[in-house]
Amino acid sequence: MSLPDRIREEARQLGFDKVGFARAVRLDEEEPRLLQWLSSGYQGTMTWMDRTKEKRADPRLVYKDALSVVSVAVNYYTDAQHGKGGETGKISRYAWGDDYHDLLSDRLGKLLERIKKISPGADGRVYVDTGPVMEKAWAQRAGIGWVGKHTNLITTDIGSWIFLGEILLNIELEYDQPATDHCGSCSLCIEACPTGAIVEPYVLDSTKCISYLTIEYHGAVPEELGGKFDNWVFGCDVCQDVCPWNVKFQRPGSVGGFAPRPWNLDPPLGDLSSMTADEFRERYRHSPVKRAKPEGLRRNAALNLQQHHHEVNKHGKK
Repeated sequence: MSLPDRIREEARQLGFDKVGFARAVRLDEEEPRLLQWLSSGYQGTMTWMDRTKEKRADPRLVYKDALSVVSVAVNYYTDAQHGKGGETGKISRYAWGDDYHDLLSDRLGKLLERIKKISPGADGRVYVDTGPVMEKAWAQRAGIGWVGKHTNLITTDIGSWIFLGEILLNIELEYDQPATDHCGSCSLCIEACPTGAIVEPYVLDSTKCISYLTIEYHGAVPEELGGKFDNWVFGCDVCQDVCPWNVKFQRPGSVGGFAPRPWNLDPPLGDLSSMTADEFRERYRHSPVKRAKPEGLRRNAALNLQQHHHEVNKHGKK
């Protein structure tokens, strides 16, 4: 077996659904789009994205010996469904189970160790949404999938319910062909976005995105946006739920750690809005939800309760 084939086999044994390889070079095509996005202020309060823009454009500024980028993808989809609303909240699918940072980092670390044994002298760095590495750009260059109009990565065989990770390697490999775009004329994600955050195909204004507002943003949510949360208290899956590639190809993944924790499927908004810091820490230990912090989750739940009561009073029904 060639070195890339051996790495693919090791990756499959570790539970990765897809793996691809790209040459570690400056992202000359993607960099102008990144700079335009930042200059438009679409990053909101995520100021670290601007501070690290040079590193994001060139992996060799992250790891100076990088010659190759190994991109991996893991399917996290399950057959469970979100609640029906009312006085229960909705949490994005990716946060239903254990923290993907921990699960993928551990497996990628093991993959790097196996690569070192296969190829003496090999070394690298592992990244899972934890550093200035443009994961979706590298996944597209490595042939895993393409960045869709909703700015999530889409694959032709398992859709977009995937986590991404990378290893920056100091050795050369045989590289995959970049994935091509298959969105075509479809605009369902743009039309379905509750807050109009997809301001044009392939461009997301984070400051309008429910995922950003419920997770990263810690200020007062503008009324015109908070009234459109539709019970989302952490993240939002609307643009992925309507994507035809998901409707046709989504299927449960094999990683048990991503299975929903029971309390994440229909969390009562009243309970969330009054949750103490200790209760938050206990419930969301080793969970992506901890990023929202207790005050953020309480705020999100309260906004949704307020909107629900407004609708009840408006229509005279429960």
